[in-house]
Amino acid sequence: MDFDGIPISVRPRTWLDLAKSLPLPYVIAMGDQLIRKPRPALELRIEPYAYPSGLRLLIRQHPNLQGVEKARLALDEMRVGADSYPETFLRLAMCDAGLPEPELQVQLNPEDPWSPTADLGYRRYRIAIQYDGAHHLTRQQQSRDNRRDEAFLSAGWSYFKLNADDLADGFAGAIGRIKKAKLRAA
Repeated sequence: MDFDGIPISVRPRTWLDLAKSLPLPYVIAMGDQLIRKPRPALELRIEPYAYPSGLRLLIRQHPNLQGVEKARLALDEMRVGADSYPETFLRLAMCDAGLPEPELQVQLNPEDPWSPTADLGYRRYRIAIQYDGAHHLTRQQQSRDNRRDEAFLSAGWSYFKLNADDLADGFAGAIGRIKKAKLRAA
């Protein structure tokens, strides 16, 4: 595309180009960010940067490009709903550890559009998982987070709040705790 007279690569093509050099989980995480639904009030856009069908077409149009096979594998693992790279890494780690694939953006009460939402979870087992990155450190965000946390806990859900320390250990400790909660709920 052209930006102020300067040719630049569009996001989907950049994703495809980076597939040759990035590890597969990063290609998946980058792809999740391309296809996620934006929050118009926060991002000033209403459409995702790409759709899976468009990425599939892009892959078909470049069958000999280095990394195209990795991009194809990534596309199969990409999901709409991850709002950050750590959320994608957590989902992948959970699946790699033998847990069922979690639901993304789990609403406490799906009938209520204002109901609190956790990043990932298992409605069936009443398990909610939240990854809190650096933006969760503001006073306003902490107030909103506290209300969300209390809502899930008051409703009797097992609730896990993860952060950069959990990410640094590959979510191993958190996954162990989530597995125990799943066993208790089964």
